[in-house]
Amino acid sequence: MCQDCKKKFYITTPIYYPSSKLHIGHTYCTVAADAMARYKRLQGYDVMFLTGTDEHGQKIEEKAKAAGVTPQQFVDNIVCGEKGVLDLWKLMNISNDRFIRTTDDYHVAAIQKIFKKMYENGDIYKGSYKGKYCTPCESFWTESQLVDGKCPDCGGEVHDAEEEAYFFRLSKYAPRVRELLTTTDFLEPKSRVNEMVNNFIDPGLEDLCVSRTSFTWGVPVDFDPGHVVYVWIDALFNYMTALGFENDRHDDLDRYWPCDVHFVGKEIVRFHSIIWPAMLMSLDLPLPKKVYGHGWLIMDGGKMSKSKGNVVDPYVLAEMFGVDALRFFLLRTFPFGSDGNFSNELLINTINIDLANDLGNLVSRTTAMVEKYFGGTLPAERQFADIDDELILMLTGLRGRYEAQMEKFQFQNALDEVFRCIQRSNKYIDENTPWTLAKDEANRTRLATVMYNLLESVRICATLLLPFMPDSCQKIFAQIGATEDITTWDTAKTWGKLSETVTVHKGEAIFPRVDTAKAIEQLEAIEQAQKKAALPALEIEPLEEQPVDFDTFCKSDFRAVKVKACEAVKKSDKLLRFTLDDGTGTDRQILSGIHKYYEPEELVGKTLVAIVNLPPRKMMGLQSCGMLLSAVHTERGEEKLNLIMIDDNIPAGAKLC
Repeated sequence: MCQDCKKKFYITTPIYYPSSKLHIGHTYCTVAADAMARYKRLQGYDVMFLTGTDEHGQKIEEKAKAAGVTPQQFVDNIVCGEKGVLDLWKLMNISNDRFIRTTDDYHVAAIQKIFKKMYENGDIYKGSYKGKYCTPCESFWTESQLVDGKCPDCGGEVHDAEEEAYFFRLSKYAPRVRELLTTTDFLEPKSRVNEMVNNFIDPGLEDLCVSRTSFTWGVPVDFDPGHVVYVWIDALFNYMTALGFENDRHDDLDRYWPCDVHFVGKEIVRFHSIIWPAMLMSLDLPLPKKVYGHGWLIMDGGKMSKSKGNVVDPYVLAEMFGVDALRFFLLRTFPFGSDGNFSNELLINTINIDLANDLGNLVSRTTAMVEKYFGGTLPAERQFADIDDELILMLTGLRGRYEAQMEKFQFQNALDEVFRCIQRSNKYIDENTPWTLAKDEANRTRLATVMYNLLESVRICATLLLPFMPDSCQKIFAQIGATEDITTWDTAKTWGKLSETVTVHKGEAIFPRVDTAKAIEQLEAIEQAQKKAALPALEIEPLEEQPVDFDTFCKSDFRAVKVKACEAVKKSDKLLRFTLDDGTGTDRQILSGIHKYYEPEELVGKTLVAIVNLPPRKMMGLQSCGMLLSAVHTERGEEKLNLIMIDDNIPAGAKLC
């Protein structure tokens, strides 16, 4: 069939925001989209699978500054550097047809045109923004949307922001967006619809701030210098600019738009299901057919996050268990629309039970018996029995059951259908006991039939596993003697496609069993080493070896003191002058050379620890009566000091012992 005559399917993942290195959680959505794209190609669709990186925003500008590089250098390193986005997608065998970066020149120019069009049609206007802003999420929030005063998406701190800005008339489209969400299948799963309507639309959808002036790393508003386009306009329109919208880099917008499905994490459903359709409505453009909001991979009770220290390195897992096993685990174990609890034990158990015991064992036993009993090539004669009917009926009906689940993006259920057939095939071996049939030459034809049925079962199951484990399935086909023309979507519903005289080529175990205890020990050692490597490089002063007798130590009088006032000492770069309440009713003055580490105003009101029975001494002409306790260490060559601060509920003068 010619490409123009094929049915079209356009699938996207959200373009990754490259503010840090990736972990296994980042691969989840992309592996799912890849499986869906491969499934549609298997069906004969003309597929466009888009992924990429969203590279603008305040957070990236700040991280680049902290790293001492330009924002472009920062994102280039994460996208194109060693073990960056492109490397990880290659590792995970992602078959994307196109990759977009929002720093690409054609995309930047297109966003400027899009912004100007919405401005000229009256849906973007100039005003002043004052409200709460979450830098990590690049999101504006009203007071009512905050949860315990924090960002409702990431739970992080928000800060007040006030600046001149442009606004998009999001409120204008609230009724149309609400109707879209509540009367169509535009957003799935349905639980996401309730969240959007109840939490955002019904309380009152406010106009959206769509430009910033407090940073520069973004698409410039070409008709108003100093403004950069809000990162989510920049990011969302990538789904169309990557096809040629408002640019001449590509020319297949008419071919693939509207998008069949956007796969997105649940934390960005709001942007894709409310803001995105509203902006398309503003420009009178066709809406995507569906947004599917999947869950998170959860570890240690929370979403995988580098900042939480629960990152799982996909390179380590792929090296230990294989890429296909890792891909399979992500989609076999967790319902795509819900959160999934990741653990190393669960990963290993899935590999051992499903891949080693069930699928791997079926392939290995079958090819081994064909080689043992027939020298690797089956004879053409067949002798079917009633006991074969159940297996054949189950396998010929598999494609329909599998397709029904894949069309709903229920990867776990689709795989469950396949593995029921694999388990049934293993049971079929036990029911027919080939080793018993092999003892009598009169049963040779029946034995060949049993072997052929098992090979056909493997062929059909492996064909439907291609979207999930492409490389491993090709190895299976080679072992069972299945050629490319009989491992297609059409042949997956038909029994008897293997040659009657098929020749097998038994090879090494495709999915060797994992030694659980050894693997867990290795993973824990690797994770501990990674956590240790992530810690600051600290240098601690060696312990004092000269002993101090207990009576001498007890002579030191440690007291809680409260800072009433603190000021810099004139003509000194180091000294701070503390006025302290030590519980005696008379203020105590202590001087401390810590101005390098603290500003005086930040210490007022704090409760500190002081040794109060040291003899007074003069410093810069001022008397210091005691010493404040602090901790000192060296971090990456720089001396660090922290005053010992204690609970403010401890009263001034309390003795520490």
